[in-house]
Amino acid sequence: MKEWMGKIRTLSLFSLMVLVLSACGKDNLTALMPKGYGAEESFKVIIISTLVMIVVFLIVMIIYVYVIMKFRQKKGEENKIPKQVEGSKTLEIVWTTIPILLLLIIAVPTIAVTYDLADESKKEDSININVTGSQFWWHFEYAEEQIQTSQDLYIPVGEKVYLNMLSSDVIHSFWVPALSGKMDVNPDNENTMYIEANEEGVYWGKCAEFCGDSHSLMDFKIVAVSQDEYDQWVEDMQNVDPEATPESTTAQEGKALFEQSCLSCHALDNTPSVGPNLSNFGDRSMVAGVLEHTKEELVGWILDPAEKKPGNGMLEAPYLNEDTIGEEEAEKIADYLMQLKPSEITPESAK
Repeated sequence: MKEWMGKIRTLSLFSLMVLVLSACGKDNLTALMPKGYGAEESFKVIIISTLVMIVVFLIVMIIYVYVIMKFRQKKGEENKIPKQVEGSKTLEIVWTTIPILLLLIIAVPTIAVTYDLADESKKEDSININVTGSQFWWHFEYAEEQIQTSQDLYIPVGEKVYLNMLSSDVIHSFWVPALSGKMDVNPDNENTMYIEANEEGVYWGKCAEFCGDSHSLMDFKIVAVSQDEYDQWVEDMQNVDPEATPESTTAQEGKALFEQSCLSCHALDNTPSVGPNLSNFGDRSMVAGVLEHTKEELVGWILDPAEKKPGNGMLEAPYLNEDTIGEEEAEKIADYLMQLKPSEITPESAK
């Protein structure tokens, strides 16, 4: 009895944990609350597939219960053998035809949506962004606008934006569940997809292909704003001045330290860089994609990136092998980076 009570308590605790954890998550990081055209179409396919599976499950369970009740062993009929239906052409046709029809019900809308989301007929007339996946961060290049940025992707609401994706190392997968399905990001061949947000807001993205130690920490976000705000953001980013002198003395010292130790990998303007572009670092909501956007977290990241995000490229930074960056220097660099805010077009939820 005690053994059964222990199992019941364990099951009850597990069920409670499942119930509580099912409510955990982040806004705009779910495919079940679509807010973009691609996600909406995918959601329809999910609903159709789920309904088909529910119908199949119910029919199978009904037949299962019926067979158990009808052909159960009865008193006085222990040796009775029910009528055998082996080799019945009618039954074989039925249970072959029904699965084919069910698969067609799922396959037709799935194929239609797949081709629809792969449509590139409007690519030349739309915004095109080159996306590069690296361990463990994302880089975005607005080729026509001549803008380089990392981690945060700004798009206008209600407009198709085409993403041309390549990897700089291993295979990644670009996924913003609230806006669209995922797409592999390969090192050898370029894949293209489009996203379209129906409403303004911040949509969180993930790498959906295991790519190394910090795969689960390879986060990014898409910020959808109005067309006017997007145009203003583009103008602000095009006019970024990396030579601008910070107001505070501490930030000025941090700028000098940054140029001495960090500028070999990072960029503060619209030029390519080995590491993430930091021109609008002050406008971001996360440090390294996963840490709270505070000076304390940034200092901790500069001093010990391995502890925050194992396997990341910062571990090869030259300054980490020298005695040039201590806590005092890291705080000055953090002061400088936190004031890099070239644009005021940042939704409150993105801050």
